[in-house]
Amino acid sequence: MMPADVEASGRIVLRNRKGIVQSEFGYVLTRRGGETDLRITDSDGAEVVFGREGNLLGTDVTWSDLTLDYLWWDDFSFDEERESETVHGQLCQVILMKKGERQVRVWVDRKTGALMQAEELADGKAKRRLWGTRIKKFGDRWVPNVLEVETLGSGHRTKITVENLK
Repeated sequence: MMPADVEASGRIVLRNRKGIVQSEFGYVLTRRGGETDLRITDSDGAEVVFGREGNLLGTDVTWSDLTLDYLWWDDFSFDEERESETVHGQLCQVILMKKGERQVRVWVDRKTGALMQAEELADGKAKRRLWGTRIKKFGDRWVPNVLEVETLGSGHRTKITVENLK
């Protein structure tokens, strides 16, 4: 999974159903000592102001998608009903993460430990989904380097690429 201390950078691209780019942003995420800093820039390289709540800049992406903050929540349980599920042909361990009223279901590849898929839940049903479409080895760690995020029923998706990971 993602290390506790990390610097990642890449792109966020919002596309409609036909795959046509609607907007594109760059990001740099730094996590050190439990503190996370996220900087987002527009296509001209200017820094963009955004909040931690809701979707970022009209995309399907939230602060939690980029920071994967739910991986550090301490209230979690294994989802025994889903223990033999696969994502992209990989057998996964399914974990239900909770923090207050928020719930996220996470699929982790049993072989590599890579995050394969996550769903934000509302009333026990998926409302948003994040999944890896490609994984890459950065140093000794396997990490999804291309992620798709979809607000279910929205008609568009957002692609997150991880270009650098230190």
